[in-house]
Amino acid sequence: MKILGIGNAIVDVICKVDDNFIEQNNLTKSTMKLLFDENEFKNLLKNLKIEKTVSGGSVANSIVGISQLGNKVGFIGKISDDKFGSNYEEGLKKENVEYFYSKKKEVLPTGTCLILITPDSERTMCTFLGTAGKINENDVDTNAIKRSEIIFLEGYLWDKGEPKKAFDKAINNAKKVAMSLSDLFCVERHKPHFLNLVKNKLDITFTNEQEIISLIEAKNFDEVVSFSKQLNKLIIITRGEKGAIAVDGNEVFESDIQKNLKIIDLTGAGDLFAAGFLHGYINKLHTKKCLEKGTEMSSKVIQQIGARL
Repeated sequence: MKILGIGNAIVDVICKVDDNFIEQNNLTKSTMKLLFDENEFKNLLKNLKIEKTVSGGSVANSIVGISQLGNKVGFIGKISDDKFGSNYEEGLKKENVEYFYSKKKEVLPTGTCLILITPDSERTMCTFLGTAGKINENDVDTNAIKRSEIIFLEGYLWDKGEPKKAFDKAINNAKKVAMSLSDLFCVERHKPHFLNLVKNKLDITFTNEQEIISLIEAKNFDEVVSFSKQLNKLIIITRGEKGAIAVDGNEVFESDIQKNLKIIDLTGAGDLFAAGFLHGYINKLHTKKCLEKGTEMSSKVIQQIGARL
């Protein structure tokens, strides 16, 4: 198997809203808010028209993208034996993703993420993790990890306690480890732990400019490049309209964004960028070509609704 993803198994529930909805519900546009109360989540949902539901989660989106590019992939994520759990499993299998998890009835339901798309194409997410966030080391299939060339983790999944043990087990058994830092709030919540991962445990790190500036408390982007070079690893940084760069040891490669795109929804842009890059990487393309494949995939996904091509 080329790549095994380990992440939050979350059903994406996609809805269109106006800016007033974001303000009235005290949400911060373009960020992800974790909801810990199932009733709060249900109250948000009851006033909305659902556009569609998809088997989501950041790394799962990337893994599906890598599968669509013709690679053999797998995924581990915790679900419950409920309606959304069954939908989740079927959704991945349809995309030729091998699912290494046997669902059972859990105390909490399968995780759900409300993706609210405003007229400016930005997406604001409200996530009720449910059982997804309760992943533990027993949920991680060691044999699947050892059979994979790379494992791909997400910052959203990292938390103290059981998820950390699941991470440690995965990293300790892997040939190579890639991870996405996921979100600025994630980085700020777990800064010392993420910094330790980037410096000492990860072979490949995916991050955006804001996240890595916060992580290393840099004053400018030159400091980010210097820090990345010192690590002697592969650091991939997306920079919005400025394109993306990869720092591979001492070498820096750049890729511009594609022009004249009809942007509809930015959901999944980072996830599909990672899919394109990792597809290039496991097929031994030059780092510059990997960046270009990432840019191509993210450009496609933002011209439609949802995080799947």
